[in-house]
This record gives sequence, structure tokens and C-alpha cells, in this order.
Amino acid sequence: MTFDWLSYIPTPDLQVLLAALLVALVLAFATKWLFLLLLRVTHSLTFTRELLLQAKAPLRLLLPLLGIHTVWNSSPDEIFFIDAARHLTSLAIIGSVTWLGLRAVDAVQQIILVHHPVNVSDNLRARRIQTQTRVLVRTLSALVMIFGFAAMLMTFPSARQFGASLLASAGLAGLAVGFAAKPVLGNLIAGLQIALTQPIRLDDVVIVENEWGRIEEITGTYVVVRIWDDRRLIVPLQWFIENPFQNWTRMTSSLIGAVTLWVDYSTPLEPLRQELARLCNEVPELWDGRVSVLQVIDSNERGIQLRVLASSGDSSRNWDLRCYIRENLINFINRDYPHCLPQLRGVLKPDVTKEHRDELPAQGDISEPERQPPV
Repeated sequence: MTFDWLSYIPTPDLQVLLAALLVALVLAFATKWLFLLLLRVTHSLTFTRELLLQAKAPLRLLLPLLGIHTVWNSSPDEIFFIDAARHLTSLAIIGSVTWLGLRAVDAVQQIILVHHPVNVSDNLRARRIQTQTRVLVRTLSALVMIFGFAAMLMTFPSARQFGASLLASAGLAGLAVGFAAKPVLGNLIAGLQIALTQPIRLDDVVIVENEWGRIEEITGTYVVVRIWDDRRLIVPLQWFIENPFQNWTRMTSSLIGAVTLWVDYSTPLEPLRQELARLCNEVPELWDGRVSVLQVIDSNERGIQLRVLASSGDSSRNWDLRCYIRENLINFINRDYPHCLPQLRGVLKPDVTKEHRDELPAQGDISEPERQPPV
């Protein structure tokens, strides 16, 4: 029995196909080497380097797929499973391009966040830019995924026919889908409004549902508010468009806080003002030097109400400053003017003693006037 080696020699078409695949793999490795060289050259260019690092993994998959897709298209149609291979390669290329688009968007976001940090004293502009970036990047990423998924569906002939049939009834279907997706679309539009008009930003101090907290995260559908005691309040985006709320850092983080005290009418005000000035000067890390006022704002039958106004660079410092002023002013009044604390006044009438009662005539001793006989 003789072994026929000629039966295992590839046909000329298959030889060309294998050679083209080998060339595509060589080009892929050469492109990878060139890519690493670009990373070394652009080490000092932050944007270019971050973009290349994010695109490294998708390009490593996309470039060989493009070479293989070129080989499949140039191959004869008689090759077994060539149509299926072309289709699968097209789907893989669309997926790789979608992945590349998502990584490019993320690279832009990372560059913007690095160049605008919020861990600085005056971070108003940085918080504004970061808020816009995060909301727009999430919206753009969702659009990239939708387009990628739609492009994959369009490679199937049945899906194209299904799309044409949907377009024929687009009016009614659009109304039904729009009504069903009203919450989702409302939050999407609210997210774009927040990104453009910015009623809230990341790290803003807000009062929502009578809760004090900071904006910790803004997603595509909701906002995470970190409450002062580390609870998280989840609020839909649309709520911030439709409801009023307090934003303590809308234009600036500086804030004026108030401290109220009830004291007696005899309290001297000038020593209290001097003590307030001394207390504020002792804590320059809490008091920003703008406002320091002590005024009488109310009075009643028992005493007067004092209000102290003091300013700080942000709400957290202002809270600590108010507590510091309140504690020390109370200690100052209690130490130097204890009689000036709120008092309850009353008038005590002298009691009728026993000797005074003895001087009064008894009820039986009071004689009635003599009656005159009738005439």
C-alpha cells in the first residue's frame, strides 16, 4: 500500500489563503510593535498616551480581524463555510470597533478628570467640568453601544426586513414605546439638562428631602447623595428638575452661619462682641474673616435673643465654627456674667402675719347700728 502525499497538498486557492493569513498575522505583530514604540515616544504627552493605553486592547483584536476579513473577501466563494466566516468576522470587527469607541470615550473622560481635580480648595470650576464630563460620557457611551448593536443586527437579512416592517408602523409603535419609556427618556433628558445647566454638580452640598448631604455620584438615571452620617439617598435625575431643593455651593462654597442665644436684659453686649472677635481670630482655619456680627434680633417678657453671624470657606467648616462659638460664648456668660443667663422674674407680696391678724376686729365684734323705734 502506497501513501499518496499529493492528496494532502493544498490547492492553489487554499495556498493563497494561508499565505494571506500569514501576512495578516505578521502585519498585526508589526502594528503591535509600532504601537509600543508610539507609547514610548508619547510618554510626555498625557492625552495621546492615555488614548493609546485605552485603545491598546481593542486594537490588538481589531487589526488582525481586519487582515482576516480582507483575506476572506478576496477568497473564492466556493470555499467551504466562507460565508459564515465572513459574517462572523464582520460581527467581530463591529464589536471591536464598538469596544474601541467606548475605550476612547473613557480615555477622554480620564484625561479631563486628571486635569481638573476636585481635591483643591477652590474646586468650583473643576466640579462643574467633572459633572458635565461624567453625564455626557455616560450618554455618549450608551449611544456607541446602541449603534454597535444596531450595526450587528443589520448584518442579518432577517433583521433588515424586521426593521423595514417596523418603519412601516413607526407612528403607532413610536407612541407606544414613548409612553412606555417615559421614565427612562425623562431621566435621560433630565441628565442632559443637568449637564448643561448644572443645578447640581459633584461634591455640591445640598438639602434634599430635609437631609443635608453632598452629591457623591451622578449616573444616567439617578443621583447619589451622601448624607452627613454616611447614609446614601438615591434620587432620580428628573426629581432635581421638577422639585425645589437647596444648593449651598451653587456659586461659591463660602457660607454664613447663625448662632442664637437667649440671655437676660441686663447682659452687656460689648463684652460679648469682643469675646466673639477673639474666638473668631483664634480659629483662622474655620473663620474666613468676612463676617462676624452679634445683634439683638428678638425680645420677650423674659429676655432678649442674640444672633451671631460668622462666615467660613465651606459648610463643614461653618458647622464646626458655629458649634465652637456657641460653646465658648455660653461658657463666657456663665463664667463672667452668670446673672445674665435667662431668668424668671416674679413679685412676691408680703404675707399677713399673726400679729396683724390680731389687730383686725373679729367678725362677731362688729356691732350693728342701733335701730330707732318707729315714730
